[in-house]
Amino acid sequence: MTTIIRLAKQKDIPALERLLRQIAELHHKSRPDIFISGGQKYTTEALEKMLTYEDFPIFVAADENDEVQGYCFCQVRNINHPVIRNYLSLFIDDFCVDETLRGQGIGKKLFAAAKEYAKECGAYNIELNVWAVNEGAVKFYEDFGFNPKTIGMELIL
Repeated sequence: MTTIIRLAKQKDIPALERLLRQIAELHHKSRPDIFISGGQKYTTEALEKMLTYEDFPIFVAADENDEVQGYCFCQVRNINHPVIRNYLSLFIDDFCVDETLRGQGIGKKLFAAAKEYAKECGAYNIELNVWAVNEGAVKFYEDFGFNPKTIGMELIL
């Protein structure tokens, strides 16, 4: 199977929404106390706008028929804080490979495209957030050399 990585287009929105619902459902199953079933992180209107933002590239993996297999939502961020050195970062906002296609190297290709884009932008690093209960995602990112930067903690009352 051939996989091509390209920037998302307006025609990809239905596929992006399908994958966003897959991820939302995965999170709901892991943390139903936080995530609702049937949710979706971004509306159609939000996706339409996001596809026009220069500093918010959305990479998609597509097969030989141009069917979307996965995505990587990115944000170029200029970190400017009074106690932290200024730097440019590529933030991975959301990442998904279709649940029926995982383990075939599609995620690796998506991540490689994001990493190359970060280098081209002059980013210092790539940052992301991952839910601790999503052990598959944690392992995926660790395999690329990601390490914890900060740890979010909670106390459920």
